[in-house]
Amino acid sequence: MDQTLADRSAPPVPPEAASALAAEFAALRDHVGRAILGQANLVERLLIALLADGHLLVEGAPGLAKTTAIKQLALGLEGDFHRVQFTPDLLPADLTGTEIYRPNDGSFRFNRGPIFHNLLLADEVNRAPAKVQSALLEAMGERQVTVGSETYPLPQLFLVMATQNPIEQEGTYPLPEAQLDRFLMHVRVDYPDVQTERAILLLNRQEAVQAGPAAPVVRLSQASIFAARRAIFGVFMAPGVEDYLVHLVMATRRPQDYAGDLGGWLRFGASPRATIALDRCSRARAWLAGRDYVSPEDVQSVAPDVLRHRVLLSYESEAEGRHPDDFIAALLARVPVP
Repeated sequence: MDQTLADRSAPPVPPEAASALAAEFAALRDHVGRAILGQANLVERLLIALLADGHLLVEGAPGLAKTTAIKQLALGLEGDFHRVQFTPDLLPADLTGTEIYRPNDGSFRFNRGPIFHNLLLADEVNRAPAKVQSALLEAMGERQVTVGSETYPLPQLFLVMATQNPIEQEGTYPLPEAQLDRFLMHVRVDYPDVQTERAILLLNRQEAVQAGPAAPVVRLSQASIFAARRAIFGVFMAPGVEDYLVHLVMATRRPQDYAGDLGGWLRFGASPRATIALDRCSRARAWLAGRDYVSPEDVQSVAPDVLRHRVLLSYESEAEGRHPDDFIAALLARVPVP
């Protein structure tokens, strides 16, 4: 059975257990936040992806702690982590694994690749050719790997964080829009401010003296993660907020019905995956904030990350220098809030 369906069919999480889970996630958030300064949004998005059972595409300049963030998350979880540096000469088998011939009995044995880890960092995913990207995204969508006639399931806990470097575009293979839809969120990270930069210097000196970052006090178990995933479906969403969420997605398909000046901005709008992602991410954000209900602010907070890779601007909009974030900001300003 699909993990999501299994989670939703399981009995609801009792209130006392939900409180304990919230405390565990708060401790995990503090652990990652102490090591990753100035990137609170990225830390929150990682936890939301963990709760919503989705994958992250993170875009930012080198040196902004993207790799460190998922490493610290992995240290705080009961699971294994692997990093794959995507390069133009990478092959699909380097990611998924391959069959090895055993001469002693004339048989083949499947040797599992790095994709079979719980947390996978696909570093600079746009540097690998289309076949490798396709193998990764197929595994993300199907939660399994097929080699020959055999199918191998991936772990129940499986999260991919793929990174892109926006600076260098030579020798890259941009992900097609249809494949970008596989990612729950597309997160952009920016440079820290002056005070945070100084704090990073201090933290780096402390870690150099201590021979590494501080270890987490407690590691979050996989059972707790699956229980928390069930708990977010118990977060109340008022019909008005649900209508608002749906209308935001519908407005990407027929923007002229919501604001005449937005007509012609897009070639394609968001798919139903966006509606599902917006629902799950809003619930996860509310749960992480300690609330038992979803507010319109939760929806508005995650909407840019959920939608920016799912809307395709028209050629006219691109020629005028517009970006998907410009459209989403205009959309949030025009769709009535309940």
